[in-house]
Amino acid sequence: MSAVEVNFDGLVGPTHNYAGLSEGNLASQKHRDAVAFPRQAALEGIAKMRQLMALGLPQGVFAPQERPPMAFLRALGFVGTDAQVWEHAFREENQIARNALAASAMWAANAATASPSADCADGRAHFTPANLHTMLHRALEGEATTRLLRRVFPDQRHFMVHDPLPAHGAFGDEGAANIMRLAPDHGAPGAEILVYGRTWQEAGAPGLPARQTAEACRAIFRRHGVAQAFLTRQSRRAIDAGAFHNDVVAVASEQVLFHHEHAFEETDAFKRALAGAGVACHFVEVSEAEVPLAEAITSYLFNSQLIRAPGQAHMTLIAPGECAESPRTKAYLDQLVAGNGPIGQCVIVDVRESMRNGGGPACLRLRVVLTPQEMAAVPAGFLLDDALAARLEAWVRRHYREQIAPGDLGDPLILEEARTALDALTEILPLGSDFYAFQRG
Repeated sequence: MSAVEVNFDGLVGPTHNYAGLSEGNLASQKHRDAVAFPRQAALEGIAKMRQLMALGLPQGVFAPQERPPMAFLRALGFVGTDAQVWEHAFREENQIARNALAASAMWAANAATASPSADCADGRAHFTPANLHTMLHRALEGEATTRLLRRVFPDQRHFMVHDPLPAHGAFGDEGAANIMRLAPDHGAPGAEILVYGRTWQEAGAPGLPARQTAEACRAIFRRHGVAQAFLTRQSRRAIDAGAFHNDVVAVASEQVLFHHEHAFEETDAFKRALAGAGVACHFVEVSEAEVPLAEAITSYLFNSQLIRAPGQAHMTLIAPGECAESPRTKAYLDQLVAGNGPIGQCVIVDVRESMRNGGGPACLRLRVVLTPQEMAAVPAGFLLDDALAARLEAWVRRHYREQIAPGDLGDPLILEEARTALDALTEILPLGSDFYAFQRG
């Protein structure tokens, strides 16, 4: 059965700002309280989507979430009009309010774990929305993500969108940022690899937060009915160096796994397990001598998209501009594409606004493998073409602020402007007029 991989990118939301909320994410921490440029950020994201389409790849789009979520703030005891609730929350619980304003749902790689129908026992594509339990600003996303996925993948003959796992430390789940898949081609049954950072019993261990638990990984595999499933542990060295998700140090596609030598705790055992199960894999391992782990993380070398454009014998790496500005990383990439390995091309994209908040090209997309029948079951308005891209660009230019400084965040107009923008978006994407909470009254 033929199938294609569709990248569903998250639109950057109108409240994009730098609040430095993500512990363990070095870029997020470094740029805390910098001036953010929401309009530029959203246009960069759409431009990346256009570049993927230009390579001949199908491209989808996910809507931003409503921020701030008023039900969350009201549950904390804030009362009055929505504007009053926001003013009071920002003044009295500033850090909580800043978490509520985060546009972090733009990083769709954390939206869910998606298993193709070829891998699942019931022959349907399965999705488990991530509970993102470790970080407050991201833990607010699960319910809205579930609602969105059920709009994009509504036909239960083809799709199963589960609820998130229970919101407890035992089941910390960060979505597809910690999953890799190996298969001869996208439509063939594949081996799914979930990378965990800790077990439930290891909560509170020293060092930076290890967000994905082994228990969550096993639960997802059981839910989805994945026939060939593997677990491997992310190295503590990588986590403490700032690799808060596995996709900061490794990326896989088809039968190629591109990774840093310090990505996994037990690399040799992991390779033996795959080989013993008959899983074919071409490992492209980058040594510490070639690109030091610290530089790999700051350049986001591995947070690139690994794709094969139609008709290409080689694979292409969609890498952030920071890779070209990092001397060791650029030298490595020049050598990589000049060699005889499976990765023969590197395309540089500018997603600087996302990068400054800690997310590269791979963070911005959820990879979903779809058969022709499944593709036809996705409402057409969620699949990007040039006309839709142009409408979204015009929408961004009309509704997004050019910049947001820390002093702007308490302004109730931010709430009003964001709602106006999202209300207009529901007339562009097939979300329905009741998708956002403020639309439902």
